[in-house]
Amino acid sequence: MSVLDNWDHWKDFLGDRIQQAKSLGVDQEALSGFAKKIGDYLNENVDPKTEQERVLSDLWNVADEHERLVLASLMIKLVTSDTDAAERSV
Repeated sequence: MSVLDNWDHWKDFLGDRIQQAKSLGVDQEALSGFAKKIGDYLNENVDPKTEQERVLSDLWNVADEHERLVLASLMIKLVTSDTDAAERSV
């Protein structure tokens, strides 16, 4: 099963990659830029498999470049807040 087949798996995967990047010293601005590039790639090459991915795809399609960067930053915030909450509960 691909990480893109399940919304929670995708968020976990993305959160893990973001934590790895942060541990290597990548700053928030660079992370947002990378996330936007990933969003562009996914939008052009991957058919959304979940309702959540469809909503993100629809939002991505109507967003301008600045708004896409905001969406990418919000995805980072979403998955890092999930990761931070999971770490606090352990």
